[in-house]
Amino acid sequence: MPETALALPGGGAAASVPVAVLAAAVLHAVWNGLAHRIQDKLVGFALINLAYTACALVLVALNPLPAAESWPLLLASVTMQVTSQVLLLRAYQLGDFGQMYPIARGSAPLLVALLSVTVLGQGLGGGELLGVLVISCGLIGLAFAKGIPGRAQLPALGAAAGTGVMIAAYTVSDGSGVRHAGTVGGYVAWLFLLQGPVLALIAWMRRGRSLLAGCRGSVVPVGIVGGVLSLTAYGLVVWAQSRGNLATIAALRETSIVIAAVIATVVFRERLGRLRMTASATVLAGIVVLELARP
Repeated sequence: MPETALALPGGGAAASVPVAVLAAAVLHAVWNGLAHRIQDKLVGFALINLAYTACALVLVALNPLPAAESWPLLLASVTMQVTSQVLLLRAYQLGDFGQMYPIARGSAPLLVALLSVTVLGQGLGGGELLGVLVISCGLIGLAFAKGIPGRAQLPALGAAAGTGVMIAAYTVSDGSGVRHAGTVGGYVAWLFLLQGPVLALIAWMRRGRSLLAGCRGSVVPVGIVGGVLSLTAYGLVVWAQSRGNLATIAALRETSIVIAAVIATVVFRERLGRLRMTASATVLAGIVVLELARP
């Protein structure tokens, strides 16, 4: 695969994969925290999407066009990414960050492991499967640290769970698409360029000129930073997917939930509690198992 503007040095590519994915996990948790912090969630998501659309325009000019055989997967991923953002936006409007984020992310590793084996035919060793399962158990514990949700929370939980399904689906789609694209940078650039304007357009159709009223004070710079972090995080993930096993990458990137738990506690003043601490430790234990099982 040719080098691109987003590619990392090739010498230690295998060793760089977990580092890139863990860095992406931190960035992903931070941009989601920024999105949740903006009081008007629709304005926040619109700004984030516009910001990474602008970045994608630059990347499109700097990178080659993805190969023709990757475009069906790329377009499918665009559809699923937009759907996941709409669902995540709704989840954040209805629920707490500390609960919605882990539910949205927590189901993805198991679903990706299943899809990567059944759809893409990628092998998954016993140790790697154990690591994925341990991480997933920890993530589930984080999601339900406040107890079993009541009926009033079902719409929020449904939106968060639907986000998780979309995340798993586009992870598999991108994992295959980028391997056919011949360019990591070009694939990521077009992925974000095509999906970015959609949510902003939806927001404009719902609010019209009144949408601009929400763009005051620190909202615009926060949205811009969130968009840049979002593109960078997913660029790192797609680069890793072009070189590593999808199931293990999906599990590693979900460590963003541990970071999100810290953000929820420190920034949003949500109580951490013993169960969340135990669940976080379980996630970290799963990472160790996963890394030790790597060939």
